[in-house]
Amino acid sequence: MNVPRKTNVTKLQSTYVSEQEEKKRKASRRRRVVAVRLAFWASLFMVLSSALIYTLHLQEKKIDVKTAEKQRLQEQLTKLERQEKQLKEEIEKLHDDHYIAELARKKYYLSKDGEIIFVLPEK
Repeated sequence: MNVPRKTNVTKLQSTYVSEQEEKKRKASRRRRVVAVRLAFWASLFMVLSSALIYTLHLQEKKIDVKTAEKQRLQEQLTKLERQEKQLKEEIEKLHDDHYIAELARKKYYLSKDGEIIFVLPEK
């Protein structure tokens, strides 16, 4: 029950009073304009910072994927280098006649004259 009371006070109609009221209106309008500008710039800042954070997050994910892939490829490279080393050693051994004879006896069951080959089951 907030009923405005009628007051018996009348406003003076002087230039000073009208100037003061005009100053108050201009100040109020300026405050409103500043508030709108501030809200605009704040929202623009929020949108841009959100976009930058999202981009940063995507790049971080890509970097993690690339790092994991690099690690996997590095392990594969190490494995292949070991395999290459073994194959080179095998090539060197294949130039030796004694190794070839031993390999033929083991793999193809070839024997020398008078030799008997016994094949034992592995397990």
